[in-house]
Amino acid sequence: MADVTDPAYRVVIAKYGKPDVTWTEFVSADGLYHTREKKGMKDEENPLMRDLLYTEAERPIVAQLFSSNPENMAYAAKLCASLGFDGVDINMGCPDKSIEKQGCGAAMIKNPEKAKAIIRAARVSGLPVSVKTRIGYNSENMDEWLTAVLEEKPAALTVHLRTRKEMSKVPAHWELMSRAVELRNALSPETRILGNGDVKDITDAREKTETTGADGVMLGRAIFGNPWLFAERSSEDISEQEKLTALLELARNYEALRPQKSFHLLKKHVKAFVVGFGGSAQLRAKLMEAPDFESFINILTRVL
Repeated sequence: MADVTDPAYRVVIAKYGKPDVTWTEFVSADGLYHTREKKGMKDEENPLMRDLLYTEAERPIVAQLFSSNPENMAYAAKLCASLGFDGVDINMGCPDKSIEKQGCGAAMIKNPEKAKAIIRAARVSGLPVSVKTRIGYNSENMDEWLTAVLEEKPAALTVHLRTRKEMSKVPAHWELMSRAVELRNALSPETRILGNGDVKDITDAREKTETTGADGVMLGRAIFGNPWLFAERSSEDISEQEKLTALLELARNYEALRPQKSFHLLKKHVKAFVVGFGGSAQLRAKLMEAPDFESFINILTRVL
């Protein structure tokens, strides 16, 4: 998730409950390409490279990219291979209007042939190539859309079980996941297929894989404020001190990454971590009023 599962937070997640596979935030392949080819800037000088930082503790780690230009995608995927990533994932489901204006994200659902060309372009990296997408654009269209993707034999396919039009306004259609599995079985049996949407915890994820036949589940929003998610710890068992300690570690990670990471991005984590204990509302207010990293860290340190 953009500005959530970033390098600062992924280090915390890897420490407290590492998932089986980790994905980065999505990064613009166009931005990686144009900064080098059009502006003459070295890759290591590109501000977008900050989103591709990772630690060995996060492996296996997959770089998620987006683009509607095959040349740019090929360049970015090869760059990710040189950086040591374990795979490349292509986002073909993001509903953000600014992303869709570029022909990327969920806009790919309306252009299957271009989507297939993008998958083939990423494959020149030599890395496993996967895709994350939705069940359709304005309406469910799995038989046509997922068929097009699966014809390219991706290493993995993650299906967010809502249409672009639905955004996250309706419950995810998990009753459709078994159909996605059937399409995979018929068209690309070697592709791992994952479900996504409204999965609360690991127990819920296991139940959904057992009932649908999916190979696994991608969890997104459930990790927000809960780096213990994959350690399968109940939220009731996580103490106030543990929550605040993890938030303090996150703040220090952000501080170490500045000026690349803005201070205001850290504050979006406050409500998720500072909740469920006496005085949490008052502490949240103090942290939200903090003007900078130093003040934020000092407040947490005093409380701890």
